[in-house]
Amino acid sequence: MSRLPEIQGDFQNYLLGNGPAAIERHVVGTEKVPIATRLAIYGDGYTSRLIEALEANFPILSKLLGEEDFRALGTVYVSSHPSPFFSVRYYGNGLAGFLASEPEYSGAPVLAELASWEWAMTEVFDAADADPIATEALAHVAPAKWAELRFDWHPSLRRVALAWNAPQIWKAVSEDAEPPEVALSAEPVEWLLWRQDLHTYFRSLQAGEAAALEAARAGRSFGEICDLLSAELGEAEAPPTAAGFLKGWVESGLIVAVR
Repeated sequence: MSRLPEIQGDFQNYLLGNGPAAIERHVVGTEKVPIATRLAIYGDGYTSRLIEALEANFPILSKLLGEEDFRALGTVYVSSHPSPFFSVRYYGNGLAGFLASEPEYSGAPVLAELASWEWAMTEVFDAADADPIATEALAHVAPAKWAELRFDWHPSLRRVALAWNAPQIWKAVSEDAEPPEVALSAEPVEWLLWRQDLHTYFRSLQAGEAAALEAARAGRSFGEICDLLSAELGEAEAPPTAAGFLKGWVESGLIVAVR
């Protein structure tokens, strides 16, 4: 029977730091290149490849920290977060949480929010394609049916709530401009991100639109969204405001079906 699965398992355990290095019994060393040195080549290579994956998935955070500091961050992260993915494209999904909780980095919470922002941008870019509806699709809806309208959303749509000016820092660094001073908002800002064709877009959301969008994505009808807004705006202002939100969502390509 082949011992390959056993050897592969021992090698994986070595790379992931799980217990004694049982792989050593499968490796031949020499006086010039002992077993530990041979294994370290692969161990260091594994860490380096994952740090490179982090750099690719978080290019602005990497650029902001600089090569040395980002490699130090990557080394610590990789040691506690082995990759569970077949593709390193998805490695780093826990980096924002790591930065928020690790004492060495949690004192600068903007770093965690920048990582959260970059990960959202990655998800937006990688999301499935879908054909958005045109504004003309709403023109054919009978007035009596408007209250029951519900909507299906583009797979790329993401929302992120941020307390710090991470998007502004991201934009400046990505354009090789001087980043603004780190600033904390009086209240967390809701951000909307989405993709049209191969272009990624984002904008901030006011509280009313954020609440309406959340309700609509949860399956609430247009009539229910109007009821939600009327508590703040009044019965007269709620329907045209909701209609304005809906028009903007359609024009941005966020909605792919109306039911």
